[in-house]
Amino acid sequence: MVSKHEAFWGHPSYAVVGHTARARYPLLTYRALKDRGKRVVPIDPEADTIEGDKALHSLAELGEPVDGLVIEVPREETRSWVEQAAAAGIKRVWIHMNRDTPEALSLAREKGIEVCTGTCAVQYLTTGFSPHAIHRTIRKILGRY
Repeated sequence: MVSKHEAFWGHPSYAVVGHTARARYPLLTYRALKDRGKRVVPIDPEADTIEGDKALHSLAELGEPVDGLVIEVPREETRSWVEQAAAAGIKRVWIHMNRDTPEALSLAREKGIEVCTGTCAVQYLTTGFSPHAIHRTIRKILGRY
């Protein structure tokens, strides 16, 4: 049976929000989704391009809707991005582990947004041997994948 976390990645388009100059996880997620053939929109309030692709500074700039949003920002910014997701009509949000807040989760529930949280997106997106593969294996053994 496919878990909720696995099912999150079964859609054709995503936006990934993060501060790519300060953290590597948004970039890893962005690359992994592109490698899977997904349409990926980079959102970075501090960058104009991500790996040669035009980066948007907010979800209000989205030209086309996306099926999911990956939020990989400091936790004090998470609620604001959930609010932007709701305004943009995004119904699925992945909040990177330790980036969720009670306020962000409450707002998501209130707006009818399906949320995945508590783990790293890259665990679900990468293949081959890596620290993420080890974490993935442990989570599967423990029934928490």
